Amino acid sequence: MFRKMQAGALTGALLILGGAATQAGDGAGVTTERLLNAEKTPQEWLTYGGTYDEQRYARLSQIDKKNADELGIAWTYDLATSRGVEATPIIVDGVMYLTGAWSIVYALDAKTGKELWVYDPKVSGEAAAKSCCDVINRGVAVYGDKVYVGVFDGRLEALDAKTGKLVWSTVTVDQSKPYTITGAPRIVKGRVLIGNSGSEFGVRGYVSAYDAETGALDWRFFITPNPDKKPDGAASDEAFARLGNDTWGDEGAWKTDGGGGTAWDSIVYDQVNDTVLVGTGNASPFNPKIRDPKGNGDNLFLSSILALDADTGAYKWHFQTTPRDMWDYTATQSIILADLPLGKDGAKRRVVMQAPKNGFFYVLDAATGEFISGAPFAHQTWATGLDDKGRPIENPAARDSEAGFLAIPAPSGAHNWHPMAYNPDTGLVYLPAQQMAQFVQDRPVDRTNPMRWNPGYDFAAGLPPTYPAGTLEEVRKNLTGTLMAWDPVVQKPAWVYPHSGPFNGGLLTTETGLVFQGDIKGYFMALDGSTGQKLWGMNLKSGIQAAPSTYEIDGEQYVAVATGWGGSWALNWGFAWDKAVAPDVGRVFVFKLGGKGTVPDPMQDTVEKTPKAEPIKDAALVQKGFVHYAENCMVCHGPLAISSGVLPDLRWSYVSASKEGFHDVVINGALSDNGMISFAKHLSADDAEAVRAYVLDQAWLAVKNGDASAPSKPEAPKTN
Repeated sequence: MFRKMQAGALTGALLILGGAATQAGDGAGVTTERLLNAEKTPQEWLTYGGTYDEQRYARLSQIDKKNADELGIAWTYDLATSRGVEATPIIVDGVMYLTGAWSIVYALDAKTGKELWVYDPKVSGEAAAKSCCDVINRGVAVYGDKVYVGVFDGRLEALDAKTGKLVWSTVTVDQSKPYTITGAPRIVKGRVLIGNSGSEFGVRGYVSAYDAETGALDWRFFITPNPDKKPDGAASDEAFARLGNDTWGDEGAWKTDGGGGTAWDSIVYDQVNDTVLVGTGNASPFNPKIRDPKGNGDNLFLSSILALDADTGAYKWHFQTTPRDMWDYTATQSIILADLPLGKDGAKRRVVMQAPKNGFFYVLDAATGEFISGAPFAHQTWATGLDDKGRPIENPAARDSEAGFLAIPAPSGAHNWHPMAYNPDTGLVYLPAQQMAQFVQDRPVDRTNPMRWNPGYDFAAGLPPTYPAGTLEEVRKNLTGTLMAWDPVVQKPAWVYPHSGPFNGGLLTTETGLVFQGDIKGYFMALDGSTGQKLWGMNLKSGIQAAPSTYEIDGEQYVAVATGWGGSWALNWGFAWDKAVAPDVGRVFVFKLGGKGTVPDPMQDTVEKTPKAEPIKDAALVQKGFVHYAENCMVCHGPLAISSGVLPDLRWSYVSASKEGFHDVVINGALSDNGMISFAKHLSADDAEAVRAYVLDQAWLAVKNGDASAPSKPEAPKTN
């Protein structure tokens, strides 16, 4: 798959165009005061969730329920790369700032779409192998005269908002380890806050605060203990000495693999309580028998909401959604702050709301972290409810990973990273929910080769080595997604809008009672926030995962959303599509009432769906390849060797045509610049040939089932 490509006027790493439109400011000039009072300037979108409360609620009224069907395209802009796009556009002083794949930053005139500058941080293609879920980025932060981006390879960088030139750059992680950054930075009291990703590969998570002017580290809070349970000289030391260390045993893989807990998405500032709220991630390894075999504790602070002092990073409180996590049930999902009528006579109480992967919707007291209420918003097999403290009442069978357990939700969660929105007028939270299942079983103990991923489970468990005709259609029926309007006071849905599958886009809601969302197949729509009735929609011809934002210039309201095919769902669940998606650039679409723009046609799929070699008729070799493929290749190229189109479908790749060519890529790393690193540390030459045998077996099975064509044989030469 191509990595970076020409698109529109993009030709270099940094392109400065003079003569910006008069609506576009000469510099961002965002102050702490502006951020604290962002709800008073709804014509802008100053921070990731719109305001510090991250409700994604806009006090703009031009577009309403009566005229939403008059929306049309104001302008579009082609991003410079393919792959997943997850950024929320930030709009400051008439300029739109956002990121695409590979952490490339764009500044556009928000009224016209004119390109002002582009900054490419030049991420190495090899860094892609450190990511579970594509080379995505969720956006930037703006403060003073600078734009801040967390770069995929672990850098935090400040750019001049007017020119896009690099002001400072600091490395926030040990780049020899499989850390990445995918989340958007947040600005709090002159500091840039950023976390990291990588729990699937074995790292120790933390959140850091850097001086916005200089890039100097101010404070850091680790999410799992020091391997020796000694102080780190960090803000987290006191919390681990008092609370955390005793929840971990004294041996196990966590001591070398870090324990996980990465803060890869949600970081929210509660300005009322002067508290930073951090959603923390899953365990590393997933399997507690390997991670912490003699410990019986909760493994703090995995899968938790952490409340930290904004000035020092010191611990205030925590709430753990999934104690001793073993199912990848992160609590990194969007956190919303709100004032709900929960007291006597409808008195308001400031709360934290979250719907993490585990399938429960939580309402907590924002000042103390006290559990107020919780309820399942999705089907679950791992737990039967919550006790009066909010602790899950587990299904005992859920921890029997030796026999195996069908976990619902799957590791992808009942809700993933896609942002929720809250409308204080309707009192509803708009939630992109979904259902998938994953069979969880211990990795066979006699296997010694290290896996690239670090779950400690057998990824081949529960998957058939082959797929009989008709099987995939039945599987797809159980992969569901909905837009759910959730009442957080009574903890019940008010209405549910069905989608064709999971992993649909983030939400935006407005004071006119509208809800905007895009779906994974590219349909962008506006719904009535009170009833769920669809009022308008348009096919943008590219998957939508990102959340929209809205703004106003010269009396006109605009709605902006980014599109781009990729992310964890597209990479990891290729068989969910009956037809692979053709590669295409990401785009920005901006709408207004009466817009007359058109949707660009997508690129055509030119892949020839035929096996490129004869099958290798060795059943034992194919079975061996199935296991190695599931452990090393599946999370990028798709289960059953079926790709959704983000990365090449190996069944149809010419790389699979010969043993030598496959070895050159898989073992020698011939395509490392594109992100396909050498797997020599994980696979032997014989293992690689076994994977090729499995891939070819799947290719010919597709021919047998009528899903592909056999290669045409050359015509015999004519004779006279």
